[in-house]
Amino acid sequence: MSTPAVFKPAKLIQSHGFTNESLEWDAWLDVVELDKATPAQIAVLEESHPKAKTSDYYLFLVHQPEILRQRSTAFNAIMYAPGGLSRAERELGATVVSRINGCVYCASVHAQRFEQLAKRADVIEQVFDEPRTAGTTAREKAIGEFSVKITEKPAELAAADIDALKAQGLNDGEVLDLLHSDAIFAWANRLMLNLGEPIFPEASA
Repeated sequence: MSTPAVFKPAKLIQSHGFTNESLEWDAWLDVVELDKATPAQIAVLEESHPKAKTSDYYLFLVHQPEILRQRSTAFNAIMYAPGGLSRAERELGATVVSRINGCVYCASVHAQRFEQLAKRADVIEQVFDEPRTAGTTAREKAIGEFSVKITEKPAELAAADIDALKAQGLNDGEVLDLLHSDAIFAWANRLMLNLGEPIFPEASA
């Protein structure tokens, strides 16, 4: 399996400690060494992501291969399944949640994914600056506001918050896609934030 080329944003964005440049991630705990991995662990790494065999994140999580398999299956279905909410809008929700949670690494990855899909990064710059007001359209603002609220005050989410999304044209399936995208980053961010740290290019040079 080939390794994807490193994405180079059209414009480097750096704001409040967040960036759209490519970062590395360093685990604080021991990772599985590939030459000592079991066949089951290798199989799960190959299923999970093209860069899984070189990523500390996957090499740590594969200590429990079946949990990683379930995580990757859910993540890939939520973020990449055809139909429903556009992939760019799923990435926008993921970036907002990661910004609110303070996950610099996840925010950088999904900011890049949004730019790759939408061919622009104007809203990403807004998310990094102030996620609570970000959005270049009413629809983007509604997605951002929902993503902020479900992250900061999930117990206060109400029917009115769903209605605000529907008022901007999201149907039931698209609302569910957004909720899934936001929710899985409550999980992903916590793994990243509590198991290691992002490494900026200048720090790894």
